[in-house]
Amino acid sequence: MKDNNSDLLQFNTKGIYCPQADVYIDPWKPVGKAIITHGHSDHSRSGSKSYICTHQSVPILQHRLGGDINVKGIDYGRSFTVNGVNFSLHPAGHIIGSAQVRVEYKGEVWVASGDYKTQDDGVSTPFTPVKCHTFITESTFGLPLFNWAPITDTIDQINTWWQECKEANRPAILTTYSLGKAQNILHSIDRSIGEVFGHGAINKMNDALIAAGLFDVSTAEVDTTRKNYDGCLILTPMSGLNSKWSSRFKGASTASASGWMSLRGARRRRGVDRGFVLSDHADWNGLNLAIKATGAERVIVTHGYQALFSKWLKSQGYQTQTQKTMYEGEALETEAVSKEE
Repeated sequence: MKDNNSDLLQFNTKGIYCPQADVYIDPWKPVGKAIITHGHSDHSRSGSKSYICTHQSVPILQHRLGGDINVKGIDYGRSFTVNGVNFSLHPAGHIIGSAQVRVEYKGEVWVASGDYKTQDDGVSTPFTPVKCHTFITESTFGLPLFNWAPITDTIDQINTWWQECKEANRPAILTTYSLGKAQNILHSIDRSIGEVFGHGAINKMNDALIAAGLFDVSTAEVDTTRKNYDGCLILTPMSGLNSKWSSRFKGASTASASGWMSLRGARRRRGVDRGFVLSDHADWNGLNLAIKATGAERVIVTHGYQALFSKWLKSQGYQTQTQKTMYEGEALETEAVSKEE
């Protein structure tokens, strides 16, 4: 294993740092120049002087960090150089605009994955493996028990539940992320079943994506004077559940769309009636196949089940190490759910 102080990419108190270029990847504190893998808040933080991301991520960052940020969009696969270091962004398949960051200097190649999934959701640009010597990978769902069914199967389950709610004259409330899974669900569900409404956070994100030409499905605003939402599907972030906003949907059936629904007790912990296994992250097989496709000899494991996944990779012949990050994204639930597994 190399001395970390000589690594092309290093972890410090601000994020993933490339000393030769004086550039950070997904910094969690303000820096001079930041390369952003995608628009989720644990990867794109405010306060940096300049940002580089994919063209598709530009309107997302502007929506979340402010329209006046100094941000430059780059095409997938297009190289740019900073102080002799060659960078390029490659599809991660996680959400709209998500990217892996390829970094090359004097023949040494690293790839920082950000968050990724290997299933094609029909909305995000599909994941593309990138050859490298060292791969920094997430491991949010880095256990063998996480094994996703085809997305179409999960969407069929959601449609069936929604249809059952309609036949029972009940609203159907589904919790999901406003950026990522909300668009995946809206892209694929059977809109002929009934009306679809969105929480304000989801509607605003959809509006920003639609205005940028990145998405084409909208959700209706909830009418505060309307009394009956029977048979309607209502999408909301988890924070909208059991709130004053959701109390208007009398007799609703509730559900959550998340990879964590694979775990025993997850539905109960979230306080919902149904759970659908749907994730914007790679499952166990996806992680292993993606890492193998990179051809990397060394793998640095972040997010989620770092120790266990790193141990597994080491048994497969990789040089490995684990690395904690300040923001763990979906992995924030890992400790709580793992206590029962």
